[in-house]
Amino acid sequence: MSSSPLKAREAGVKTSELIMGASESKEKMYCTRYLNGKGPPPLTETDDPESNNPKKNSLIKQGNQPDGGQMNWKIERRSLPGHSDCDTIQILFQFDDGIQSDKHPHPGHSYYGTECVAYLPQNTTGTKILRLLEQAFEHKLLFTVEANSSGEYCVKPADIPLKTLDSGGPGSSGYPDPTYLKTVKNSLKVKGIK
Repeated sequence: MSSSPLKAREAGVKTSELIMGASESKEKMYCTRYLNGKGPPPLTETDDPESNNPKKNSLIKQGNQPDGGQMNWKIERRSLPGHSDCDTIQILFQFDDGIQSDKHPHPGHSYYGTECVAYLPQNTTGTKILRLLEQAFEHKLLFTVEANSSGEYCVKPADIPLKTLDSGGPGSSGYPDPTYLKTVKNSLKVKGIK
């Protein structure tokens, strides 16, 4: 390729391509788009790794968690059994009573809401799992509507395990449980949340 813009024009190469090097790349640089009069790309087309990637999110399964639930969390200045080196993340889930949608067992029938607390250690892994649980909540994967033992429909945790007690061990959905963080991370991964 010629080294000066004048020689480039004589050879039929656009000056903007020579200057920006876009003819050597499969993807034209944004500067070439400006010079060709097309203007900058919309922000929705830029490659931002922090943005919601539709291709990535399309791999996440959608659940049937009722609409309108809330997920809030706070830090408690105490440790969980088995995690004495850090504080505790307490997560509060709230769902009001409602009417079942077409994604539930009996559309049009009522269900009882719930208030549920879950716990994580406030360490690197626990904080990462909190972020993954937030994604799962947004994709309606953490709760579902099911009949209880008396046949009444209510909001219940779905198949992603939550530690709803801060003690008592794994048999009672509590701590200590040395395998819980790995187990919940794997359960989330199966649903497409990583």
